Parts: sequence; structure tokens; C-alpha cells
Amino acid sequence: MMAEIENLWVKCPECGTVMYTSDLQENLSVCLNCDYHFRISAKERIELIADKGTFKEQFANIVSTDPLNFFDGKETYREKLQRTMERTGLNEAVIVGTCQIYGIDVELCVMDFNFLGGSMGSVVGEKITRAIEYAAKHKLPLIIVSTSGGARMHEGILSLMQMAKTSAALSYYKSNGGFYISVLTDPTTGGVTASFAMLGDVIIAEPKALIGFAGPRVIEQTIRQKLPEGFQRAEFVRDHGFVDIVVHRKELKDILYKLISIIYNNSR
Repeated sequence: MMAEIENLWVKCPECGTVMYTSDLQENLSVCLNCDYHFRISAKERIELIADKGTFKEQFANIVSTDPLNFFDGKETYREKLQRTMERTGLNEAVIVGTCQIYGIDVELCVMDFNFLGGSMGSVVGEKITRAIEYAAKHKLPLIIVSTSGGARMHEGILSLMQMAKTSAALSYYKSNGGFYISVLTDPTTGGVTASFAMLGDVIIAEPKALIGFAGPRVIEQTIRQKLPEGFQRAEFVRDHGFVDIVVHRKELKDILYKLISIIYNNSR
């Protein structure tokens, strides 16, 4: 009963406003007072972007193994994966598939931070690469929604290899006339930022999303200097030319549709 009562309310980490959870969810998990964008799951994001009933998941049967027999002193990588799968109901940190956006067919990849911090391991890289190749073969516009702490340390160099693999797939896709929209949400960091997340023909970010390679604390400790206000947040990154537009969650689907219908369709 106590857990149920606690789940009735949620406090905004940005402004401290306490809201009914139901009111927050109705507002697309955006604070009613300050517009702070709470993190949402991949499934919630798909519901937000895709026309109802049109999303068809692909490559769902690909799951991670434990190539390095990783053990952190408490549990193996296999045990961590199993525990995370049971907790999240996901089998990996990304869901990919086809859908429609206001009737236009697209290939959609959505990452989920709840699954090991959205980290990119071999399966994440493989699923995204296959999605890119499918989009190239069927001449579909491609949308990838990123949220990640970076490469998955449990897989070592095999994880880092996914940066090159996804980037190469995108190069092939673009050379064959593909149109790729990258959507950056909080946080998008590490190897994901250093690969496919920053290779979009158009790069969109949600308000105040943390975007960068190393985190701000790591940078401050390295250069021994205080960083500017708002450093690595979406608006700062946009103003310095690394992001094209910052888009409120409520407007995301409409913006995606306009970009696809105007740029992609006119280029075909």
C-alpha cells in the first residue's frame, strides 16, 4: 500500500514541483510547471512517434551473450543481463522496427536508458546496423532516437567496434539516397555520441538533454576549469553548431513528419 501511495506523486528534479503521476503521464512526462523532460522508455517513445498500431518490431530475437566471461566481483554479465531483462521487460537497450508517421513509412530505432544505461554492446550495434540496411534496401527514411551512457564495458573492444559498424552502415545508406534523422534525448553520451547519434542529416534534441562524449564532471576534473553554465545541454550544443534544432516532446512527431514529407519525399 505504501508503494502505491508513493507512486501517486512525482517530484520534478528541475523545479521541485510535486505532481500527480497521472497528470505527468498525460503531459507526455513533461513537467507541468517548468517543461522539464523526464526520461521515458523506448515503448513510450514509440507510442509517441508512431501512428497507432503501425509499429512492427524487427530483429527482436537477437540477444547478448557473454563473450568475455565478464565478472564484476558480484555477478556475471549473463546474470546482469537476465536481471535487467526481467526488470525492464526488454531483451536489449534498443527496439527497432518499421512504422508509419502520419501515413509515411519509416524505419525507427529507439534506445532505452533503463536497460544498462542504454549502453551500446554488440546486439545494440547489430540491431541498429540491420535496421539501417533494411532502410537502405527498402528506401525508407530512418529515425534513430538515442539515449545512452556510451559503450558497454562488459563487452570491451567488441562494444567499441559497433561505433565503426554503425557508422559504415550509415555511410552506405546515405550514399544510396537515404535520409536519416537523429533524435538526441537525455543523456546521449560516449560511444553513441561519437558514432551514429551525431551523423544525422538533421539532428534534433529534446530540451536540456545532456549531449557530449565525456561527462561534464570528467571534463572539469581533466582541464581543472569550471565549465560554462548549461555546458553540453541541448541548447548550448545547438548554439555551438552540433545540433540543428531543439524540439519539445509534444512537437516531435509533427516535426519528424514535416522533415520527412518535405526533404525526403522531394529528394526521391
